[in-house]
Amino acid sequence: MQKAISKITKKYQATIPALIREKLNLSAGDTIAFEISGSDIIIHKASPMDIAFITGLNDTLSEWNSSDDEEAFRDL
Repeated sequence: MQKAISKITKKYQATIPALIREKLNLSAGDTIAFEISGSDIIIHKASPMDIAFITGLNDTLSEWNSSDDEEAFRDL
């Protein structure tokens, strides 16, 4: 099993290690998707279907997009 690590910045951003970028065939500007399965997180290159699904889902949850909600739930 190969492993790679990356540090998280103060803005909660992380660089995707070269090993992972190569394995997923990622290029600058690509979108990645995260799947949660129990305590595991699976990262993969997002397909057009993934992007359409998430975009459609986000449009239905607009009542949670206020700055007040962001502040209230930031620490969860």
